Amino acid sequence: MKLAGGHLDDFTGIDITGKSPSEIELEWFEKVYRGDSPQLTARAVVMGSLLGAVMSLSNLFVGLKTGWGLGIAITACILSFTIGAALKRIGILSSNLSILENNCMQSTASSAGYSTGSTIVGAVSALLLIQGHHLPFWTLMIWTLLLAMLGVFMAIPMKRQMINIEQLPFPSGLAAAETLRSLYAKGEAAARKAKSLGFAAGLGGVVAFLRDNQLGWWPSFLKIPEMINFPGSLAGRTMASWTISFEMSAIMVAAGAIIGMRVALSMLAGGLLNYFLLAPHMYELGIIRDLGYKNIVAWSLWGGTALMVSSGLLTFAFQWKTVWRAISGTGRMLRRSGTGTSDPRLMRMADIEVPGSWFLSGVLISGSAIVVVQAVSFSIDWWMGTLAVFMTFFLSVVACRATGETDITPIGAMGKITQLTYGIIAPSNITANLMTAGVTAGAAASSADLLTDLKSGYLLGANPRRQFIAQFLGVFAGAAVVVPSFYLLVPTPDALGGDRFPAPSAQVWKGVAELLANGIESLHPSAQLALAIGAAAGIILSILDHFAPVRLRAFLPSAMGLGLAFVVPFWNTLSIFIGATAAFLVRKTPAGPYTIPVASGIIAGESLIGVLIALFSAVGIR
Repeated sequence: MKLAGGHLDDFTGIDITGKSPSEIELEWFEKVYRGDSPQLTARAVVMGSLLGAVMSLSNLFVGLKTGWGLGIAITACILSFTIGAALKRIGILSSNLSILENNCMQSTASSAGYSTGSTIVGAVSALLLIQGHHLPFWTLMIWTLLLAMLGVFMAIPMKRQMINIEQLPFPSGLAAAETLRSLYAKGEAAARKAKSLGFAAGLGGVVAFLRDNQLGWWPSFLKIPEMINFPGSLAGRTMASWTISFEMSAIMVAAGAIIGMRVALSMLAGGLLNYFLLAPHMYELGIIRDLGYKNIVAWSLWGGTALMVSSGLLTFAFQWKTVWRAISGTGRMLRRSGTGTSDPRLMRMADIEVPGSWFLSGVLISGSAIVVVQAVSFSIDWWMGTLAVFMTFFLSVVACRATGETDITPIGAMGKITQLTYGIIAPSNITANLMTAGVTAGAAASSADLLTDLKSGYLLGANPRRQFIAQFLGVFAGAAVVVPSFYLLVPTPDALGGDRFPAPSAQVWKGVAELLANGIESLHPSAQLALAIGAAAGIILSILDHFAPVRLRAFLPSAMGLGLAFVVPFWNTLSIFIGATAAFLVRKTPAGPYTIPVASGIIAGESLIGVLIALFSAVGIR
């Protein structure tokens, strides 16, 4: 099978145009792979566990405040390099971590800091609000561990298709790789890129500090607002009430510079359609009764999610042969070239990839354990629990593809599909509605996080099997911190829903569960229609993308970008479009080669300072 489309990857130098999967993997193995470099070492895992455990606290804090999670891989890379250099100077380490050790460290830290908290700020917090009491400590600990593990195993068969073959950008993974390469770079050109990354990181850090610092003595005129509101009105309400504002954050602008124009334009088209046309019309009809992001997206998420799910699953189905090669675990198909003859280089390639047997055994063990916990702790019938695990694989595929194309993981949107399903088959069981959807959300977050890290490793020539092990070990460090921290930050249900912890994600989960308590019929007819239209649009776009001539594909909208615009605020869409446009305008100028380093630096600097401020706030430091 030859790939009809393709491109030249500026980072690795691999051109995938017209090549078979085996030919692409061979070229990567020969040009990029660095099997002789230290990678999965004890010091890398220990440092990643410690950094990730600390950062999991800040992500829990930010999640309860905003409903969003911050990717911490880039922050961990910079901190690890800095700490390693300091420990080397004082004689504790004989050398700093190698670039691939740092990459493995990043996988451990990212898993610990990000993958373990998503279900806590969503489904678990929503259940707390509904039941009025916490889950037992060990129930939540085991639940958190199992969901993160399931997601890690679910990602195994997706890696080869989305990273090796399709070369999806995974912008945060690319940014992390660029950050590491700049930190370890030598030579004049590399030094210039490193300096541009450092300058951009400083700029991003200044933006975060001026916006987020809570220092009582800091002059108010030196602070910048979180949002700049646009003048005018729409349907008699301010533009800000429709989320039509500019967010004073550079992270999404930088992500847009990495994402590219096709996805950014698709998101802009979806955002304009949703927030300028459909939502105002629904408001005038009285279907959307209150404004603001939470209220608008409670209606719009159904069409956008259906679009992403249908397109993601159909695109995945078109590649069933490649997926089966990854899942089968025999390795034989992975070890044969396009002509059918054995190639020892491909056999070595198969030896460093994560085996399909790990996927099968890992999903079987963790999935079975999740079914047991659902039955024992939440009184969910075993067949319902099994269905939730089965659905999780397919919805994780969609979440991972959205992350690969846009750098946004639609965790909540994937959970809503499961909630909708259980609203049909178990309409009166709110606990089943929440916790089965929590399986999907938690595993999707973990899968997307692993693929983002594997993208970074792919670009740097890392051993994916060793990186997988590092990611798996990080799950334990993160759960050990994030679970007890949740009980400390939220001692009672009254702690949620106030000024300190608005918990918007939990509020949406709770609202959907209560809405669907009477079945899908309780959805407004317009939302049911949006589901059908969104699913049909996703199918049509996927078919066009698969069968259209190569030259026409670049002009087709991205289904993921279009659908995602219906589940994120317009200010995110606007920032991504601005970043993509800026990168497009400078791509052929002398500044073009610095686009990725500058974007990576902005993401690193703002996220680093944002994490530190959130951490200080969590422990009461002002």
